[in-house]
Amino acid sequence: MSFIVEGNGEQQVELLLNELLGTSEFGSWIDGELVTGKGDDIELINPATGQTFLIYRDAGKDIVADAAAAAINAQKLWWSMTASVRGQLMWKCGMKIREAAESLARLECISAGKPIRDCRVEVAKVAEMFEYYAGWCDKIMGQVIPVPTTHLNYTRHEPYGVVTQITPWNAPIFTGGWQIAPAICAGNAVLLKPSELTPLSSTVLVKILEQAGIPRGLVNVINGLGHTTGTAAIANPATKKVVFVGSPQTGALIASAAAQRVIPCVLELGGKSANIIFPDADLDRAVVGAQAAVFSAAGQSCVSGARLLVHRNVYQEVVDRVASAASRLPVGLPWQEGTMVGPINNQKQFNHVHSLVSDSIAEGAIVAAGGKPSEIFGGENGYFYQPTVLANVKNNMRVAQEEIFGPVVSVISFDDEEEAVALANDSRFGLAGAVWTADVGRAHRMAAQVNAGTFWVNSYKAINVMSPFGGFGESGYGRSSGYEGLLEYTQTKSVWVETAKDSAIQFGYSIQ
Repeated sequence: MSFIVEGNGEQQVELLLNELLGTSEFGSWIDGELVTGKGDDIELINPATGQTFLIYRDAGKDIVADAAAAAINAQKLWWSMTASVRGQLMWKCGMKIREAAESLARLECISAGKPIRDCRVEVAKVAEMFEYYAGWCDKIMGQVIPVPTTHLNYTRHEPYGVVTQITPWNAPIFTGGWQIAPAICAGNAVLLKPSELTPLSSTVLVKILEQAGIPRGLVNVINGLGHTTGTAAIANPATKKVVFVGSPQTGALIASAAAQRVIPCVLELGGKSANIIFPDADLDRAVVGAQAAVFSAAGQSCVSGARLLVHRNVYQEVVDRVASAASRLPVGLPWQEGTMVGPINNQKQFNHVHSLVSDSIAEGAIVAAGGKPSEIFGGENGYFYQPTVLANVKNNMRVAQEEIFGPVVSVISFDDEEEAVALANDSRFGLAGAVWTADVGRAHRMAAQVNAGTFWVNSYKAINVMSPFGGFGESGYGRSSGYEGLLEYTQTKSVWVETAKDSAIQFGYSIQ
């Protein structure tokens, strides 16, 4: 199933927006309506062509205020519904997303520059998120605590009210659904601020949720720049919690701004994950896993296995096999069915990737595959980069310490298990990691010793909405997905009810 994108994609985006949004105009989605921003113009650029395909205006403080007011009102309505009704509506959200899946995937493909096959998978996962959390709506239960008094003491999990969620450009619809679903399951309303570079699919998603029966204004999409629209959302008194997915640098600023208001955060930040291969591993599977770990999504994944740690006994064999495979991966226009590696999302990130590769070569790394931009017919001005394998990398090199967020893997040698653990943990990040080995004991030792919020054994990138996800260290704090991710959107209230007919008088007070 293929589709044609003519010119810079403007015509196809216009058709998709008309189909999904009801108009080719674009702005913020506030209280069930499209609202034009009041700030500066923002250009959306097709990553595959380097050409502008849409211009919209930054939302700004006033629109954020309108969104917050709508969210407050809608949250009261939503929370007044029974948990069963909320669950039924969330299930319908999943159904509606599946009905629009192909169009959503195409919109994501053009605007984010992701291969169409990847976009179809991610849209399906968004539907799954709403279906999963639909089942949790009527199962968020407290506890009865056997306190040593005559009181009935029980707990309630209650929503914060309004939460602000800020999502990144690398997987806009996936991270949007990843956060919206548990937030509304717990009874909250949402101010969603997608990256200004990729706001289209998130905005369309929210309209689809409303078509499924979610109250207008429960989820509002404020489209604009971080330092204007994002800052205004965090500062708005309606916001009671902030959830951010993005870079550690921006995450630190957001956490500071939230702290000024004494409101909590969940931060899912960067990674520099170690993918570790021992000599006893099934090397056929490990080599395929190493590719999937870093080349899917053109490496633009927070859990990318950008550091490939390989035992010295099989180091050269693994380098040669991964490099050979990388040189054969189909790099191309994202809307072509055979494309496995699409473009980098934007010029700034493209320059960052190339800079890190160039620096690593100057420091002594050897290019085993790739190492330069790709020349793509029809995408001559796009941000394409060859799948790159760097050998002879030392863990103290910049390319091994900084998040690269591109299709580049640094292969580092080690001699024993102890050194592998030390190298894996020699990073300020701790988002994910993996080990490939036939030794069951070693697998569990590595899982216990590597500092990472997610760890795979003889696998990579197995992620599901049922399982908690988050990081250690500068990869952030708090959890998304699973039951733990749901509880991030609730506050625990302890209720004490005196049950004794003649209760004791506390603290010696007397009745007159």
